[in-house]
Amino acid sequence: MWDWHPCPSKPRKLNAQQLITFNWLTFNLLSLLSLPSYNLFPISVMSDINQLIAQVYAEAQRESFPVDEPVYQAAGLDPKMPILYGGNLESQLCFFARDLGKDEVLVQQPLYGAAGRLVRQGVYRALFQKEPSSNTDLLGVLDRVLLTNTVPYKPPGNKAYSEAVKKRFRPFLEQLLVFHWQGSRIITLGNEAFKWFSPYAPKGAAAKFFEGSDRYTSSLSLTLTAQDEQGKRHERSVTILPLPHPSPLNQKYYAQFPQLLQQRITSIFS
Repeated sequence: MWDWHPCPSKPRKLNAQQLITFNWLTFNLLSLLSLPSYNLFPISVMSDINQLIAQVYAEAQRESFPVDEPVYQAAGLDPKMPILYGGNLESQLCFFARDLGKDEVLVQQPLYGAAGRLVRQGVYRALFQKEPSSNTDLLGVLDRVLLTNTVPYKPPGNKAYSEAVKKRFRPFLEQLLVFHWQGSRIITLGNEAFKWFSPYAPKGAAAKFFEGSDRYTSSLSLTLTAQDEQGKRHERSVTILPLPHPSPLNQKYYAQFPQLLQQRITSIFS
């Protein structure tokens, strides 16, 4: 499926989330017109992920919680509409960050700002052994990774969400990672993102692992769980690969981040 622009130099391939959205719009339009729908992307997959997004939206409307509403309003977006993920649900690698920033809200993609750019550049280098030359190059890496956060919203003032808010939206992230994503490697960005996975490891194991001096070069295996609509628990074994958050404020690790990221990605894509 190709995204055509007026007078394009070449067609641009849609990423997985764009394709899902395109199929959802096409399916509903054809339904309104009583025309047959063509299975551009499996309808079951399309309906399942959109159902999950709708459930997150309903939960956000159920009870108020802190959201940076002016940023959403400036982008012409409903502050309660989640930006649940970006990239490819069939990828083997997931990047898991804390929450959204202003740039992410504007483009409706996780990891699009300064930190996200460093991540995308690193993935591109590992895949193609050269430097990206355009934003199109960086968008292209979305076919090979999944991007998501502990909470699919932007907090006011870029302050981390409370544990209560994280707990509230945890079941939806569990379903995304266990039911919809097909991979097994998760690179966490920063302390808060890593701590989100602590409940899935034996008691105290995640904290002990993170105290190690080799935490950014070693890995932690654990089993994610998620509950379906019938109340049945499902499991997925994953490997957690922590990295520091790539922020200029993180002076201790900011300069080291590109090399640490390269080591992580090379071990996965080689």
